[in-house]
Amino acid sequence: MTELLVTPKSLNHMKTLIELGADAFVIGEQKFGLRLPGEFNREDVRKAVNLAHEHDKKVYVAVNGIFHNYHLNALENYIEFLHEIRVDRIIFGDPAVVMYVKKQDNPIPLNWDAETIVTNYFQCNYWGGKGAKRAVLARELNLDEILNIKKHANVEIEVQVHGMTCMFQSKRMLLGNYYTFQDRQMKIQRSENDQDLLLYDEERENKYPVFEDYNGTHIMSPNDICLIEELEPFFEANIDSFKIDGILQSEAYINTVTAQYREAIDLYHEDPEAYEDEKFMLIDPIEEIQPEHRPFDEGFLYKQTVY
Repeated sequence: MTELLVTPKSLNHMKTLIELGADAFVIGEQKFGLRLPGEFNREDVRKAVNLAHEHDKKVYVAVNGIFHNYHLNALENYIEFLHEIRVDRIIFGDPAVVMYVKKQDNPIPLNWDAETIVTNYFQCNYWGGKGAKRAVLARELNLDEILNIKKHANVEIEVQVHGMTCMFQSKRMLLGNYYTFQDRQMKIQRSENDQDLLLYDEERENKYPVFEDYNGTHIMSPNDICLIEELEPFFEANIDSFKIDGILQSEAYINTVTAQYREAIDLYHEDPEAYEDEKFMLIDPIEEIQPEHRPFDEGFLYKQTVY
């Protein structure tokens, strides 16, 4: 059955998501992983692994940051720690992670996640030969490209089915510059709950959330991907994992989305016709809590990427 992969904000949130039917979790700390909804220190990761394994769930730790030479000692130590507590997968983008994992006894399987560059099956199979068991596909692929990669890939394939995506990342902390200088075409405003910072493009009427962490500044998409009504081709192609990205979302929002996609997956595997009949109602609870300034779209599923 297709895996439902979710990004919890805390250990307690992870407990709730287990009850709601999540199969696996992406966690980590921002020093090593990119754009994590919640910060899990080493003790949290240890507890998360124990909790997940008690419930026959899996924990994938994000180690997909952009690393410089001065990070490498800490990176090696972190890889050793993850092997000590036996997380289920390590998510990577940097070959340095592969080299450190290979040095370990009984190396942990790897998920290759290099963001926008995961765009063809030769790449996936290359990293499969280096120890990757899964490729996390770029969000900028259309449906035909995704299905073609799955057909020819020798590794598992993960697709994001819900949530916002990163449009821009800089390792510089840019927010200070935004506060002191605002271009006429792009203004700063706060979200309705005053929690999030938004770049506002008046010409297009788009609002881009800004997320800043240890890894720099990230400008996120103005819309949320929502594919709950479009899952049949993925099921038919045996896509291995559906990811719900909960960055900059509340626990309540992630909970609702997780419950609805759990129902979608179960419906299809019990009876594909039942999913076909009910899929248009599955989105209703999500629409009720969707922020007004963030419309849904299907990402690039039915269109070519335009830069």
